Amino acid sequence: MKKQVLISVYDMEIGGIERSLINMLESFDYDNYDVDVLVCNHTGDFMSLIPAQANILPQVDKYTVFRKSVTQCVKEGHYSITVIRLMCKFIASMKARARKLKEGPGYIQMQLVSKYTSFLIPKIHKKYDLAISYAWPHDLIANKVDAAKKIAWIHTDYSELEIDNELDLKAWSKFDYIASISDACTKSFLTKYPSLEKKIFLVENITSPAFIKKMAVESVSLTAKKEEVFKLISVGRLSYVKGFDMAVQALRKLHDKGLTNMKWYVIGYGGYEEKLKQLIAENNLTDSFILLGKKTNPYPYIKACDLYVQPSRYEGKAVTVTEAQIIGMPTLITNFPTAKSQLHDGLDGTICELSVDGLVEGIEELYRNAELRQKLADNCSVRDYGNKEEINKLYRLIG
Repeated sequence: MKKQVLISVYDMEIGGIERSLINMLESFDYDNYDVDVLVCNHTGDFMSLIPAQANILPQVDKYTVFRKSVTQCVKEGHYSITVIRLMCKFIASMKARARKLKEGPGYIQMQLVSKYTSFLIPKIHKKYDLAISYAWPHDLIANKVDAAKKIAWIHTDYSELEIDNELDLKAWSKFDYIASISDACTKSFLTKYPSLEKKIFLVENITSPAFIKKMAVESVSLTAKKEEVFKLISVGRLSYVKGFDMAVQALRKLHDKGLTNMKWYVIGYGGYEEKLKQLIAENNLTDSFILLGKKTNPYPYIKACDLYVQPSRYEGKAVTVTEAQIIGMPTLITNFPTAKSQLHDGLDGTICELSVDGLVEGIEELYRNAELRQKLADNCSVRDYGNKEEINKLYRLIG
């Protein structure tokens, strides 16, 4: 008999976590495993990329409330959940104010909403051999699913997240295992949750070089043919964490140094967009720092540029950096805490100081040193970034 597996995620909007999930689903052995995919809210351009062999469970309205606005919850008749949402918002604001959090109450509010709304949503009436909470909300798999074994996934640097760690620990403790995407991610997680050391194990983001290279073949044009432009590109959620505000300031400084032929393109979307647009305008970079918005297929845009840059303040392991390397792009990343697990500095990418000046220095060096850019690109092109065997770790857990 086939083993029964459930994998949950909130939605399939364009993002690194969702992209890595697609790669994992593409790699599954469907001859021996039945895979149900629980997408709480059936939205996002990546819904269409879920393989046909995977069974997408029907949407349950009460599962969609985690990220919806309070107004939307009222309109849809989720009155009890609305009351909980308002209480969570108030408590989170109080906690954030007391701790003077830079990023405000957002993450703590998400934690509280996940915990308390999970009491009001229905259970899934099926027994699984393995249930995987691939991304937040983890309380759903922890409290509403019957499975012989449960895994929660971590994709980021938990030493940097401004969250309520005690509240988080109660959720993590309900899982049999915790899958981490890198050794650096594991190390940072255990600084906050040392008691969970025996539960954690490494499962790297699964990548498919053949798929990415195939998708990158599409032709796109970012500049007029006669323009001699040095093109930088970044991909990621428009948020404080991703450091795009530093990128804007770095480009301003590069222009001030006379490097006015540089343009920086960003693929992504998110709540930070308006702040970024304001910052771009304030620095007179409207024609040079360009937000391209959502792209289901970002690879041709990456390939059309001269340098991939990840200006993040922190990451678990950025999927897009590995994807840029697969395409054969010279790559620069900031020295976020897990950066050294992302690439080999000077071999298949470079690491700069995590600051505006660090970005300026790193970009200028690569701009002026075409030989170094070619070396990085060549090293990326001959390295095998494929790792489909990582999924075997899940099979061994199922037994």
